Amino acid sequence: MITPQSFYRNLTNSGIGFFSGVPDSLLKSFCAYLQDHCSDEEHVIAANEGNAVAMGIGHHLASNNVPLIYLQNSGLGNVINPLLSLADPKVYGIPMVLLIGWRGEPGVQDEPQHVKQGCVTESLLETMGVPCEKLTPDMDDLAAHQALKSLVQKTTEQKRPGALLVSKGTFDAYVLQKKTPNVFPLFREQAIQCVVNELSENDIIVATTGVTSRELFEYRASLKQGHDRDFLTVGGMGHASQIALGIALQKKDRQVICLDGDGAMLMHMGAMAINAASCCENLKHIIINNGAHDSVGGQPTVTMQIDILNLATALGYSTVLCGETEADIKQQIRSLREVKGPALLEIKTKRGFRKNLGRPTQTPIQNKNELMKRLN
Repeated sequence: MITPQSFYRNLTNSGIGFFSGVPDSLLKSFCAYLQDHCSDEEHVIAANEGNAVAMGIGHHLASNNVPLIYLQNSGLGNVINPLLSLADPKVYGIPMVLLIGWRGEPGVQDEPQHVKQGCVTESLLETMGVPCEKLTPDMDDLAAHQALKSLVQKTTEQKRPGALLVSKGTFDAYVLQKKTPNVFPLFREQAIQCVVNELSENDIIVATTGVTSRELFEYRASLKQGHDRDFLTVGGMGHASQIALGIALQKKDRQVICLDGDGAMLMHMGAMAINAASCCENLKHIIINNGAHDSVGGQPTVTMQIDILNLATALGYSTVLCGETEADIKQQIRSLREVKGPALLEIKTKRGFRKNLGRPTQTPIQNKNELMKRLN
């Protein structure tokens, strides 16, 4: 395995001193090390992966140094545009290192939403002309240094982005030390349960990527309820509220509730403007805000530093509410169901989730078919 400390040292010795990206579970030890050992000028957790590439481009223009951009391979969709239309050698020729967590790697067991992306990751990078090296669990720090050295040489000489593909289990464990105190009374799972308890059988939930969907699925199972009222957005981080809007526009006789996360909301914040402008009366947007990328290691987001309620008001949401306690949530969900949308409720919660939290036992296809049967 590769130690985050040694890998970071080799990066800085190679002249790489700026880091940006979106945290990934396969890279969480390295991302945590960055958070603990870099200044805010050296390391920026981006809203989305394309933004991180853009910051890397700016860093290179200002310093002539090579940046490192980290992401899960699912984030390749967000980086294709800036990689090809800006960083490619046929345009501006920007050298950078992409550190990519390889979810769904062929031959490695993973969740359904990662399988297709994992199969096409190498060919996608090849099609884009991005040279690639692999980091695997059987490599030690010296072998990782050689792979890094080779890639940095290619990206510098050819003035193009290059990628390090990271297999599951490659990085040794490192636990984030810099954790801002979080004093809110509830965990996200408790907040989700409070929300579900106040909804009717006719209401539809669209739950965001990661732990939120898992916690919703398990709560439905504990209540011995079916899952046909819920759409679990197991991939496509940041798109849940637009899926909810698409349903709400077609099914105006139903309340459609988006259970969103703060990191997901940040990733494609423009969706909030579209939600508000839609004037869709049955769309209810709930943002569960714990100020962290909880599903992939707990690295912080900036959502505790911004005023989501004023933002939603300025964008044009008809009603904007907030809550923290069980009593708050109970009252605000009842209000939310009564008002005309688009309406928004922010629920602030603690970070963290149960270590024994399971994963959906239904396939995405089964989830889709059950929901569509109820809707149609």
